[in-house]
Amino acid sequence: MVERRKSREVRIGNVGVGGSNPVSIQSMTNVSTSDVRAVSEQVCRLAAAGCEIVRVAAPDADAVAALPAIIDESPLPVVADIHFDYRLALAAIEAGVHALRINPGNIGSRKRAEAVARAASEKNIPIRIGVNAGSLEKPLLEKYGGPTAEAMVESALGHARIIENVGFYDIKISLKASDVPSTAEAYRLMTGKCDYPLHLGITEAGTAFTGAIKSAVGIGILLAEGIGDTIRVSLSADPVEEVRVGWEILKALELRNRGVTLISCPTCSRSTFDVVSVAAEIERRLADVIEPIKVAVMGCVVNGPGEAKLADIGVAGMKEGKAALYVEGKRVRTIGADGIADLIEDKVRRFVR
Repeated sequence: MVERRKSREVRIGNVGVGGSNPVSIQSMTNVSTSDVRAVSEQVCRLAAAGCEIVRVAAPDADAVAALPAIIDESPLPVVADIHFDYRLALAAIEAGVHALRINPGNIGSRKRAEAVARAASEKNIPIRIGVNAGSLEKPLLEKYGGPTAEAMVESALGHARIIENVGFYDIKISLKASDVPSTAEAYRLMTGKCDYPLHLGITEAGTAFTGAIKSAVGIGILLAEGIGDTIRVSLSADPVEEVRVGWEILKALELRNRGVTLISCPTCSRSTFDVVSVAAEIERRLADVIEPIKVAVMGCVVNGPGEAKLADIGVAGMKEGKAALYVEGKRVRTIGADGIADLIEDKVRRFVR
């Protein structure tokens, strides 16, 4: 069992982050924020996939003007992502966002940051200080010779002190680089310097394949050390994929449980049916299931019966074209390979009902 770092709680809408709350999953829309319909449709898809907090970019006045309608239609708390223009942050607060993300590398002067903090305080809106290695302040880059972990930590803490000076402590912090070692080092350095909740992620991680691997390694390392209160997997892909990967990371560490946990063998010449196709088909068909359930698809009698017995529902290859079906640890019958996907889907849906 992972012993998590103790952090204070902030509330983003109806979602608690930090404290004793479970690690939450976030994503970000990638359609124009001024297109309310497109944003709302994407947010609903994200919510159905298990997203718990959604962030939208607010790069201009048109985007901010769309926020009230987006918030009104959103089933999730909405975070406005602000860069460069502090006035957009003030307008987003007035629009009713549930939280802000601001970047200390480009938000502007101390007075501007203080103005945003005062406005957020009046509305009880948390602020995420989001530090990215690619947009650090020039003085810090010169001091440390580049975007080091130490530079990222100093950036976040310096900005935190600015808004703490106006009595604002409803803060969460992120320290993201595009490489795993720098990101992990930055978060480790931060853990002993404050008790603010930490938002984890590997920024600009890459495509759905490489980005998922890099994110799983980076986020997984930190979560396994008890560091992190909320996560976002950043992928050059449909944001729904970010949520799916995020859940798999949390499930792998047994921090959260949702939907189907699929156990399937890597296959070898002992497999008595097409495990690869069957497993992929079952995963596709059961993507909408949210109730926790463990399904095993195993190709032969070596590890197959053992894994199938440990699952809620499982199959294990027996002889050519045949498999044994297990339900709640008991072998119930022999089935043909042609009907495995259909049978598993039916059993799972009956089981969760």
